[in-house]
Amino acid sequence: MKNPDTLEEAPAIDDSRIRLVDRVAIRFAGDSGDGMQLAGTQFTNTSAIFGNDVSTLPDFPAEIRAPAGTLAGVSGFQIQISSDDIFTPGDRIDALIAMNPAALKANLADLAGGGILIVNSDEFTPANLKRAGYAENPLESDLLADYRVHQIPITTHTVEAVKEAGLGSKESARCRNFYALGLVFWLYDRPLETTQNWIRRKFGKREDIARANELALHAGYNFGETAEMFALRYRVEPAKLPPGRYRNLTGNQALAIGLVAATRLAKKTLFYGSYPITPASDILHVLAGYKHFDVRTFQAEDEIAAVCSTIGAAYAGAIGVTASSGPGIALKQEAIGLAVMTELPIIVIDVQRGGPSTGLPTKTEQADLWQAIVGRNGECPVAVIAPMSPADCFEAAIEAVRIATRFMLPVMILSDGYIANSAEPWRVVKAADLAPIEIRHATNGGDFKPYQRDDHGSRPWAIPGTPGLEHRVGGLEKAAITGNVSYDPDNHQRMINQRADKIDRIAHEVPPQAVFGDTTGDLLIVTWGGTYGAARTATQRLQAQGASVSHAHLRWMNPFPANLGEVLGSFKHVLVCELNMGQLQTLIRGRYALDAEGLHKVKGRPFMVSEIVDAAERVLKAPSKSTGTHKSNGGVA
Repeated sequence: MKNPDTLEEAPAIDDSRIRLVDRVAIRFAGDSGDGMQLAGTQFTNTSAIFGNDVSTLPDFPAEIRAPAGTLAGVSGFQIQISSDDIFTPGDRIDALIAMNPAALKANLADLAGGGILIVNSDEFTPANLKRAGYAENPLESDLLADYRVHQIPITTHTVEAVKEAGLGSKESARCRNFYALGLVFWLYDRPLETTQNWIRRKFGKREDIARANELALHAGYNFGETAEMFALRYRVEPAKLPPGRYRNLTGNQALAIGLVAATRLAKKTLFYGSYPITPASDILHVLAGYKHFDVRTFQAEDEIAAVCSTIGAAYAGAIGVTASSGPGIALKQEAIGLAVMTELPIIVIDVQRGGPSTGLPTKTEQADLWQAIVGRNGECPVAVIAPMSPADCFEAAIEAVRIATRFMLPVMILSDGYIANSAEPWRVVKAADLAPIEIRHATNGGDFKPYQRDDHGSRPWAIPGTPGLEHRVGGLEKAAITGNVSYDPDNHQRMINQRADKIDRIAHEVPPQAVFGDTTGDLLIVTWGGTYGAARTATQRLQAQGASVSHAHLRWMNPFPANLGEVLGSFKHVLVCELNMGQLQTLIRGRYALDAEGLHKVKGRPFMVSEIVDAAERVLKAPSKSTGTHKSNGGVA
């Protein structure tokens, strides 16, 4: 039985066991020490170099040192590879590689009926079965009757295969992830060269470890070739992507590279002040390697110091950037208000994770939207942009710097754990194809007015130490024009209005809201952030069935695009899909007096395509609701 969501079979190639498929979704799963993230990453990189379109979903355990063999310690990596455009890592998986009973129990429900199940039978011991909560061995019951099960003693095979490398038994067993990877490379007709080269680079100083991992990789591949255990192999042909040079990037990597590109376009120093927090820490790790591009990284003692150092860098004329996740953003909020009051351009990155409090540190969520837009004291607006995919993080970073410096205000980038850790091919752009970011600092010290507004409503960006440009900074309200401390009620109203007006002006600087599909119809699916891929795929599926369904994905969350009200009012139904309890839905209802419906999920996992399809079909069967005319764009001030 094939998986209708992912595995579309074609006739077998003559004289071969290889069958062509359009796409396939695979998940590696095991204990946190089994190297599943590494195996998945290597399979991803090989497939990307081969030319497939790829989309990944790493799944990290929340516990740093969960007891081995327990459900809390299971680590997984899902990848979908395709011969055409894909937007998600897949709903159901076609193949599951389970390295122990806990990995099987945690992931079996996602395996499609008739899917391939490869288990490391060595690990199905009574102790491990008990740790995973199994009363009996699933390999000896009817639990797996719906799947194509392949029991392989992976640990035993690995230890035997790497003997000549001279490692101890424990180190030898640790190579079993490469054995499993080699087997999956054979099953899906992938070359070994990319991973072999990586092994040699990574372990070049430990020839014995490099040799052992290569031996394990080849042993797994050769077992698939000689064991006659698998009736078929599968091949996914290269995708027809636009010509160009591609690089496989995660969202965090793309954000870091985009920030470096933006500061080069602005001819500025990049200062990055942060405090480590999952899942944002990788941005610091990447940027620390770009000192040769005038990047300065600072690991502060806490979140407040991190954002305050960023404000100081912006005051000094650099591009100041800080990043965190939801709990850290909460700590930064008073200082973000200081950046709003002083009208300095900083970038604040929020890589959202499950909450509240510590919540689900390694799982994804979209529940910081209200915190980003209105989560500070007083009338304290910031601009908010939300990238829609890992590759889009590059463009979002450049756009955020452009808007922050043009309008002299903080811009928040709302990423999420799914986007941050997932990977997809990114078409490398040429520097010459990127528009420069023009920055004009105040130079006229003879008649300097620190809060004199330009055509964008922005005050001048004055570099401290420049003769004649002395002015006050701080969190107390400023007098219009002079910037002196002011307690005048009318001045406070005026300054509040001016700061809000800058947000409204941005709506006319960003592209109008696009619609995928007809611009009028029965249903408009509205999404933001990492829900893009599942919603776009769901929309395509519904359109193929003849349904009147379109898709609008928002990138600018504050302000909304100027034409958003008109777009929403052109459909009988509006369905807002988001990984929270209805934050965007509430904003749309309040802003446009529109009875938008919501699909909400807070399980720490992205939407499945089928969930959105099912919700859309339910809405389409419901009576039409009046949408009225809604033309206000409005930022939330």
